Amino acid sequence: MTSRTRKAYRVQATEGPLVELLRRLGRWALEHVRGTGRAGIFLIYAVRGIVRRPGKFHSVLRHVHFIGTKSFFVIGFTAAFTGMVLGLQGYYTLSKFGSEGLLGAAVALSLIRELGPVLSALMVTGRAGSAICAEIGIMRIEEQIDALECMAIDPHAYLITPRLVASLVAVPLLTAFFDVVGIVGGYLVGVSLLGVNPGAYLDGMQRSVEWLDVYMGIVKSFLFAVLFVWICTYKGYYAGVDRGSFGPEDVGRATTDAVVVSSVAILVSDYVATSILL
Repeated sequence: MTSRTRKAYRVQATEGPLVELLRRLGRWALEHVRGTGRAGIFLIYAVRGIVRRPGKFHSVLRHVHFIGTKSFFVIGFTAAFTGMVLGLQGYYTLSKFGSEGLLGAAVALSLIRELGPVLSALMVTGRAGSAICAEIGIMRIEEQIDALECMAIDPHAYLITPRLVASLVAVPLLTAFFDVVGIVGGYLVGVSLLGVNPGAYLDGMQRSVEWLDVYMGIVKSFLFAVLFVWICTYKGYYAGVDRGSFGPEDVGRATTDAVVVSSVAILVSDYVATSILL
């Protein structure tokens, strides 16, 4: 082995771990950039389907029933106890300052601006989003999506667009239902159990809640509706594609990722939307 060969070997041995680290970082960055671009194109195709053909009415109605009607119980249950907890916590906090009459305002503003849209979206994501992802993921591993493409049927317009339209209809209605039930729950605790004056509760709520607060809640509900359907359908649509394996474990992995990523996206976008709309 010549001196030049030994020197090249020492350089290669020294730079090996660094080069491998850079290679892995580059591969990770490229995969995420490619995935982000693919997800953006996926959403564009779904929105384009709304403009061109929003889907057959019975298909949209079926998904509205699945996303909205079947979520009423879990939304109502969550809203009732959320409002009751807000009533308890708000009363004992406001009583320290002698402001129990502001309980209605505190409960209503908390629900309409923040908790109503966020918790509704999280509950729907856990109940309907996981099922949507699993359903589309099974269609992927069973090659049903490939069959649609072979029949010249746009899978985005056929599978994604009706669910997106249904979500835009159902989630805002569920959010409004959550707000109403939560306010009633706070009223029952504050007035019936803690002795707050009912007139003060309702008057404080009426004086404090403005149209801007309602508008903020509506905008957030539409935003979260798009986010959870986009992420859940995307994860199911590409279940196992990146790994090159199409099995039940890929559907389970995609469903878990869909719920986690959707929940994080909802919380992050809630902060961004709040900072913009305030």
